[in-house]
Amino acid sequence: MSSPTLLAIGDFSRATQLSVKMLRHYHQIGLLEPVDVDRATGYRRYSTEQISTAQIIRRFRALEMPLDEIGTVMSTTDIRQRNELINAHLTRLESQLAHTKHAVESLRQLLEPGPAAEGRIGYRRVEATEAVAISEVVDLSDALTWVQGALAELYATVTARGARISGSAGGIFADELVANERGPATVFVPFAGDIRLTGRLTELLVPAAELVTVVHAGSYHDFDLAYGALATHVAQHAIPVDEPIREYFLVGPQDTRDETAWRTEIGWPVFHTTTA
Repeated sequence: MSSPTLLAIGDFSRATQLSVKMLRHYHQIGLLEPVDVDRATGYRRYSTEQISTAQIIRRFRALEMPLDEIGTVMSTTDIRQRNELINAHLTRLESQLAHTKHAVESLRQLLEPGPAAEGRIGYRRVEATEAVAISEVVDLSDALTWVQGALAELYATVTARGARISGSAGGIFADELVANERGPATVFVPFAGDIRLTGRLTELLVPAAELVTVVHAGSYHDFDLAYGALATHVAQHAIPVDEPIREYFLVGPQDTRDETAWRTEIGWPVFHTTTA
């Protein structure tokens, strides 16, 4: 039997979209303990098998379940009792807060897993691309609103200036954004032609990269599922490089208000070594 693949806390943070601060807190209270802690350095390492556990904990927190209740649910071995505890909390939330509906549906998807994500993992090389971009340091809690606003501004400027959009819009996000809950973020729109930049817009040459990819279907609330599948594949089959993860907005709010139609390609930079 092969030993589990281990991830440093930074990579586990990237895979689960839980900040390093939060992971350390979960370790301290015994909710999610790393499989290995170096006695000399204190470095924590997690198994890829713990990604699904982290995702479930993240869903419970999205549903505002207190940490002690999450601990009770996670430690309960009786499936019926566990589901009763979960359903009781869901019922309370559904009767009080209409905005929790999406989080409830997301948790139920985790409790009833669909087809394996491995078949959706791909590889592609992207060439250097000229783009117009907006870059800022943002808080994680504001990131989604910021991305949507920046994209709207970019599309409006490119269209108004008569330039031609030459590819899918995208985003480049530093690891600190998730790990520290605040960090640099860049959104860009590839273009062809001449454009006069105003305000906070800058011209950007998006560098070439080799990416292991997965396409996430639906709204942005369930990104951690795609990130988890991608991180597991990279840890087991690829050589990651120290470059920020990219997202390409294949279909998004700029195209349709129907969140179920949104498609986002997530690309994890790697050093590709196979011909497959």
